[in-house]
Amino acid sequence: MDTIDTKSRGAQEFMKGIWKENPIFVSVLGMCPALAVTNTAMNSLAMGLATTFVLVCSSILVSSLRKVIPKPVRITAYIIIIATFVTIVDFALAAFTPAIHKELGAFIALIVVNCLILGRQESFASKNTIGLAIKDAVGMSLGFTFAMLCIGIPREVLGSGSLFDISLFGENFEPWVVMILPPGGFFMLGFLLLIFNWFAQRKNKMKNNLVENNG
Repeated sequence: MDTIDTKSRGAQEFMKGIWKENPIFVSVLGMCPALAVTNTAMNSLAMGLATTFVLVCSSILVSSLRKVIPKPVRITAYIIIIATFVTIVDFALAAFTPAIHKELGAFIALIVVNCLILGRQESFASKNTIGLAIKDAVGMSLGFTFAMLCIGIPREVLGSGSLFDISLFGENFEPWVVMILPPGGFFMLGFLLLIFNWFAQRKNKMKNNLVENNG
């Protein structure tokens, strides 16, 4: 029975970050990269994967040391752990994908202060087992990467007429330049938040109607 409950909770912790508690569309965290680096799908994917690496690795380490780290210095310890993995990502991108590293610029280093990552360490990884911490981190990371791509893909398609630097419409396409500029990020984020909230309200309304009918 305990095994079934553990598996059920693990599945819930994994799935919640993708939709129910999506970091960008529900919790509205990580707005800096969501607006700044989503002008192309490749940048969105790279930032999503970088954030995934940092969040998963830091969650594993924080969960492993949760009984060792003194409470008065826990936030400082979390930041040091996160900064260590951000440095690894920064050096790896600079070594293997210098073009993407240049595009992302200072926003790689700013992963250290991403509220999503520090928040998951404080609210979840430091209070749960390594297994649950990994599932939570992977779920939240997938939700973050999914949201980044939802913003980045339309911006690149409309703003450059391409997807992952592959031309889609040929030379006659007139790009919407505003979509790859900062206003385009605000517009796309606002539009997606509107859609996401509409679906959430519709789901809640259907759930309430079902409860009333059964009652």
